[in-house]
Amino acid sequence: MFGFFENEQTKKVKSHLINLAALAKADGHIDEREMNFIVAVGKKNGMRADEVRTIVGNAGRVAMVLPENDSERFDQIFDLVDMMLADGVVDDHEMDFCIDMAEKLGFRKAIVGVLVRKISMGVKDGLPREQIKEETQAFLNYNDLQGKQ
Repeated sequence: MFGFFENEQTKKVKSHLINLAALAKADGHIDEREMNFIVAVGKKNGMRADEVRTIVGNAGRVAMVLPENDSERFDQIFDLVDMMLADGVVDDHEMDFCIDMAEKLGFRKAIVGVLVRKISMGVKDGLPREQIKEETQAFLNYNDLQGKQ
């Protein structure tokens, strides 16, 4: 299946795909649009569709690998929120999962709910990913300053 000596980037991608699969399963099942979204994220990161489906099928065997920087952290939570919205129905369990994952990814507990909602509103409003990222970064920087005072 996968080599014993995987590089760190491959481990990060697999971990991210597992997180997406866990979110998709938060409402009890992975529907076609959610699986297509997970496969698209995998392909964007150099994986084949069958590899992604195998990873999702073996989700319990892959350990979470935390992103190393704010940009990677944002990209992961953005993809989670984007997938939460993919089926057009935002389930409370999915929202809670995104908030929990944002905290596990290293965002401060005091702001994770607002962070997830800001990303969610940006996606719903059709804003480009980079614009949402810039606005979110400004929000995070402001709150970091407030938290240190």
